Amino acid sequence: MENLDIENKLAAARTRLIIDKPFLGALVLRLPLVMADPNWCQTTATDARKFYYNPEFIEQLTLSETQFILAHEALHCALSHFARREHRIKHRWDLACDFAINPLLIKDGLQAPPGTLYEKTFEGMTAEEIYPYIEDNENQETLDQHLYDQPQEQSSQQNQNQNPPPPKPEQENDEGKGQSPQQQPDEQTRGAPQPPPLSHDEAENLNVQWQQRLAGAAQQAQQAGKLSGDMARLVDFLLQPKLPWRMLLARYITALARDDYSYTRPSTRRGDPAIFPSLRSSQVDVVIALDTSGSISPEEMQEFVTEIDAIKGQMRARISLHACDEALAEKGPWTYEPWEEFTLPKDIQGGGGTDFRPIFTWADRLDRTPDLLIYFTDAEGKFPEAPPYYPVIWLVKGKTPVKWGQRIQLN
Repeated sequence: MENLDIENKLAAARTRLIIDKPFLGALVLRLPLVMADPNWCQTTATDARKFYYNPEFIEQLTLSETQFILAHEALHCALSHFARREHRIKHRWDLACDFAINPLLIKDGLQAPPGTLYEKTFEGMTAEEIYPYIEDNENQETLDQHLYDQPQEQSSQQNQNQNPPPPKPEQENDEGKGQSPQQQPDEQTRGAPQPPPLSHDEAENLNVQWQQRLAGAAQQAQQAGKLSGDMARLVDFLLQPKLPWRMLLARYITALARDDYSYTRPSTRRGDPAIFPSLRSSQVDVVIALDTSGSISPEEMQEFVTEIDAIKGQMRARISLHACDEALAEKGPWTYEPWEEFTLPKDIQGGGGTDFRPIFTWADRLDRTPDLLIYFTDAEGKFPEAPPYYPVIWLVKGKTPVKWGQRIQLN
């Protein structure tokens, strides 16, 4: 198949994605298609800037499989896999990224090419969540190449010199001997050379750009009614505020205390019959609910309680603590006055299913309506049908959305 036919095949696959899967199609459009030198590109590759392909590999794919590989590379970029590796081993991280992407595409109805990495148990998991469960097996490879990254041991050298080293000169030979077929000049001009890895600044800029592209593509697909539930949840998770949860939580609690107004009638001695709102200086009543269904570790609970105690010290907050899995903890609730240290009770028990309704039923029966309820959970449980009339903050571990209230990602 000639190169023109390959280009037409890629264009047809991209067009079909735009029509059938507008979310993925909009992302694919952001990656220019570039034929690569087959000396380094065996299948397809991306550097978060372009889509590189080996025409011989594309020729072997069906049109449906071509759609898959286009969407695969675009999702690597849209999910900012090039900016999320941090300290992790590159090869193992690359495997985790493919294990995270491929189930999404398969579940969305795309046909995976032979050799695609897939494990059903990894469905719905992010690359960070998958990474600890896989071994760095050198015999296991991704179908594509991730060119935006480099092994950790090369980072210091790359930081010292952002420009890629020049290629080694060919050994001149009057008789033309010593050159393999892959080294012939006509072969080298068949496609683009391998691009260098991203610099730190390039990765930062591209991360912002792809986040914007992800949000725009999701909005357009949602308006067209063609954004699957799994893709919508993924986008919602990735676009959550990236501020530390401690900062967000402190912002909400202190704002609540500062903006709490009182309309208490003033003394009649002042002679002014009008009632004006004034900032109330009395204490704030906060309900803390802990999900003890088993998905939240004791260490995470302790970290959360310590942070609440630090915030509580900055304001007059009376805390009512309760725990719940599918039923309320038998020994709860526990009450902490503003002058008392907020600590985690030693006799909290749980481990059952997850039902949020008992906490709200209990809170509604309190003598005083809470000023705020904070629920520490993974959000995988039964919600009340309607929200209460007091504010609720969900501090969520994982990527499950909440039905109502303010969600803060625990990161």
